[in-house]
Amino acid sequence: MVTDLADMVKPSVILDGKQTSQVLLADLKQEIQVLPEQHRPKLVVVIVGEDPASQVYVKRKAKVAQELGMHSEVRWLDATTPQVDLEREILDLNKDVSVHGILVQLPLPKHMNTLDILSVISPEKDVDGFHPVNQGRLLSGDLPPALPCTPAGVMHMLHAYQIPIAGQHAVVVGRSNIVGKPVGLLLLQENATVTVCHSRTQDLAAVCRQADILVAAVGIPRLIGADHVKEGAAVIDVGINRVDGKLVGDVDFEAVKEKVGYITPVPGGVGPMTIALLMRNTLSLYKAAGQ
Repeated sequence: MVTDLADMVKPSVILDGKQTSQVLLADLKQEIQVLPEQHRPKLVVVIVGEDPASQVYVKRKAKVAQELGMHSEVRWLDATTPQVDLEREILDLNKDVSVHGILVQLPLPKHMNTLDILSVISPEKDVDGFHPVNQGRLLSGDLPPALPCTPAGVMHMLHAYQIPIAGQHAVVVGRSNIVGKPVGLLLLQENATVTVCHSRTQDLAAVCRQADILVAAVGIPRLIGADHVKEGAAVIDVGINRVDGKLVGDVDFEAVKEKVGYITPVPGGVGPMTIALLMRNTLSLYKAAGQ
């Protein structure tokens, strides 16, 4: 018999993404360090243009990969690079047997078609899990070695804190291909009952109040308030928004934290998990390649 999550937890447990990610990274490092130096996983990140946020993310990804003992490389292309040149770069990486994971940093310049670019990456090296083939595998339940990093990070955090999923009602606010849809599918994979909300959902607060697990991934600062959550729910805030120079989530943390059972802060919640899962994906692709 499934027990309601609200009856199982104490209020205001902060889900520490930094600590949880460090535990995962330590496990990955231990596994990687025993591999021969010349035959370790290699991640290549391709960045087009000079978007400041993208540059910060890319440098952080490369730094963590190196700390784990992986091989990593960043390829910087000018913002005016023709799409065909980026596609040629990716095709060369597809052929390079020393490369196990390929990531094209988003967003791309406006003259490039993101879906077309992501489709050029070999599904076997698609470390972000965005290739249409891998999205199809996720939909069918035949999970690929590399799952979309942020959704996989959400699931890892739920597991790390032993938050029940099977039989629970999960509400996802946001239907993007990067977070909303895949996290909904991953929750379904683990037998949650899933509702996906979006801009045309009527009475959003009423729907959210049904959630045992509420995932906010819509990109609207502090959209989710106390009237959107029920007592004891687990609230996962994927939003990263800058308001008055500060990072805030899609959840009004101060208004919600005393009411719910579990909640992620922003920053320090889901964010650190995303990079940790990128590293795990790279190792998973390395293993899938038989190396």
